[in-house]
Amino acid sequence: MTINPAVARIEKNPKYQELVSRRSNFAWFLTIVILVVYYGFIFVIAYDPSFLGTPISEGSVTTIGFPIGVSIIVGAIILTGIYVRRANGEFDRLTQQLIEESK
Repeated sequence: MTINPAVARIEKNPKYQELVSRRSNFAWFLTIVILVVYYGFIFVIAYDPSFLGTPISEGSVTTIGFPIGVSIIVGAIILTGIYVRRANGEFDRLTQQLIEESK
């Protein structure tokens, strides 16, 4: 299979290498953050479930596990927003530079 010359030229461009490296590193960083949070939560469920079952205040039916669980979901949404913001800014700018240079 022959590689398109335009594709080969773009792949050799240092800005393309920079884009791939930055995007990959950032995605892996966010992946590790969310995995640590999720697995930390599961770890607490497995080894100290009574902690998550502790009421927030005296006489409350809401346990501490509920706001922690909601925080994890909100945190995942925030991390997604952070990625989208960076992708729409820095990553799109680098992609546009590559497109302009490849013309």
